Amino acid sequence: MTTPVVMQVTSSAFVPGGDMPIAHTCDGKDVSPPLSWTEPPGGTRSFALICDDPDAPVGTWVHWVLFNLPAETRSLSEKFPVDPELPTGARQGKNDFGRTGYGGPCPPPGPSHRYFFRVYALDAPLAVAAGARKADVEKAMRGHVLAQGELMGRYGR
Repeated sequence: MTTPVVMQVTSSAFVPGGDMPIAHTCDGKDVSPPLSWTEPPGGTRSFALICDDPDAPVGTWVHWVLFNLPAETRSLSEKFPVDPELPTGARQGKNDFGRTGYGGPCPPPGPSHRYFFRVYALDAPLAVAAGARKADVEKAMRGHVLAQGELMGRYGR
């Protein structure tokens, strides 16, 4: 099995490992941060993005599931739409708040939590319906990941 190529994922809203602005949390506007990533390998046919918090008291908390982004996509704007299906063919799954689209950090009081934005370059679109859960998307991605990258931000109260 080959190791996927590493892509760099960045945001103009925060530095890797840095604090996420309040605007991108439930204490602010709860809008997604702008994200961009480097060129994927040839053969990329779609992208998927999963954002989760492994520090949640109930176990890993899913904040965003987005898949079937077109292969030419290299960035997502701030305040990305939360529609289950987008005109580009992209689809969004359900987060652990029970909604489609992005749901920002909303940790209990205490130490900062880590929020991982993982982008996957895939060799095919995923045959998964809008509203799918993270586990369904990860299962569909198996054997199709050509490259991946992540950006981690922190937020605490």
